[in-house]
Amino acid sequence: MPMQIVRTNPIDGQKPGTSGLRKKTAVFQRPRYLENYVQSTFDGIGGVEGKVLVVGGDGRYFNDKAIQIILSMAAANGAAKCIVGQRGILSTPAASHLIRNRKADGGLILSASHNPGGPEEDFGLKYNGPNGGPASETVTDKIFACTQKIEVFKICASGGVDINTVGTQTLQNMIVEIVDPVSDYAALMEDIFDFDKIRALFASGFTMRFDAMHAVTGPYAHAILEGKLGAAKGTVVNGTPSPDFGGGHPDPNPIWAKSLMDTMFAKNAPDFGAASDGDGDRNMIVGRDTYVTPSDSLAVVTAMAHLAPAYKEGLAGVARSMPTSRAVDRVAESLGIECYETPTGWKFFGNLLDAGKVTLCGEESAGTGSNHVREKDGLWAVLLWLNILAETKQSVADLMVDFWAKYGRCYYSRHDYEAVESDKANAMMDALRAKLPTLAGTKVGNLTVETADEFAYDDPVDGSRSTGQGIRISFEGGARAVLRLSGTGTQGATIRIYLEQLETDAGRLQMAPADALADVRSSAMTLSDLTAMTGRVDPDVVT
Repeated sequence: MPMQIVRTNPIDGQKPGTSGLRKKTAVFQRPRYLENYVQSTFDGIGGVEGKVLVVGGDGRYFNDKAIQIILSMAAANGAAKCIVGQRGILSTPAASHLIRNRKADGGLILSASHNPGGPEEDFGLKYNGPNGGPASETVTDKIFACTQKIEVFKICASGGVDINTVGTQTLQNMIVEIVDPVSDYAALMEDIFDFDKIRALFASGFTMRFDAMHAVTGPYAHAILEGKLGAAKGTVVNGTPSPDFGGGHPDPNPIWAKSLMDTMFAKNAPDFGAASDGDGDRNMIVGRDTYVTPSDSLAVVTAMAHLAPAYKEGLAGVARSMPTSRAVDRVAESLGIECYETPTGWKFFGNLLDAGKVTLCGEESAGTGSNHVREKDGLWAVLLWLNILAETKQSVADLMVDFWAKYGRCYYSRHDYEAVESDKANAMMDALRAKLPTLAGTKVGNLTVETADEFAYDDPVDGSRSTGQGIRISFEGGARAVLRLSGTGTQGATIRIYLEQLETDAGRLQMAPADALADVRSSAMTLSDLTAMTGRVDPDVVT
């Protein structure tokens, strides 16, 4: 299996986004496309000679073939060892834990997260550092720079590695260890939560539906929920990972997890419902007749995390992405802890977690996590909710009523306009950006602008500054609109408008969110001039 040095040329468009490089699967399958990016990743992190890497993904189409290429290239580049999830499977949080637990030098995670999978759909690859978290912007900038000047890549002429059997093999001079993808992660969860209490909850007749969406958390949920915790067989549905996620869209929200929503809002619904996404780092929480927004979920678990053993001493602090609602800010203030506001992208939480400044963090796009790993973690969030429900013995609906009565309710919604022509989306943002200095005090519809700016973040740990992180418009009376372009799509641009309205009047805590947000939505549409600038009227997805 000789090592080959293959001459190549730079390929345009290999700039990593907020979570690595994501493109259509067919793009990754083009000659030398994956090889160029993998070699640029190795070169961008200073080489992999003598290093130990974790490799795994969400099982989507092309996952297995891409892993074989990565292993052949790691061996050719002198890596000492690759630790690979059996069948190429590792949820993103499990990969983060494995990097940390094994003290690896980093990892390559193959996923496009919540995006669809299949020959015509999406694929992705990202590098996580030794702390188990997504690469910093400094590192991704170095990787991108390497993609622009690459001349050669190194690869072994390998017949392939058996990734289906647990055990140790060799490739060239590199050790390849195939591991059970679930066992280490399950043991970590048992250390964090009171499994006896949750087990007793299920034994009492408590019922649950967990929709794994034909994605990576299926094996984890079967092993933990139905295995270790004693939930009834059939609690986990769609639990076998599929290369095309059963033909669905593995994004845990009320649109794409409609079957779960239908179940939870039907007669004889289970007590609790949850779902996770393609790579296992996102979550959706639903009670009987009660949908919990991701922003509210972060606020609730912040208020009640002390009920789980790992957090019984309290929280060092909490962090949220800027577009996430300010509900958690109110909880943090009541607890006397710091609440940090960061740009979108989990990598921005890494420094805060590593420095011990925060214990929990979360974002409105269904991601919640803690200092146990350096990624958001869907199943962890579900288990934390179960631990809270086991301790309080309340229903989700009653828990939310009590929470809003204490802290007020931040009505919240996100409107996504997908696959907008990039030039039109950028022109709209540029036009709105130009208005910002003159907006304060302006009346727009029924609301008056209080402040308007473009968010920039100064990292309190390393002093780095990140600019252009989204436009914030706050209105008098507790309303806010945020507009930004998403970095997780694979074609065109996705315009995201985040709407928020704080309500503290006890008589107005049970409104339909669309009604509570009507004024702020109207004002955001007027200020952005979205329809005139892009030709779009209605959002593709409302969550």
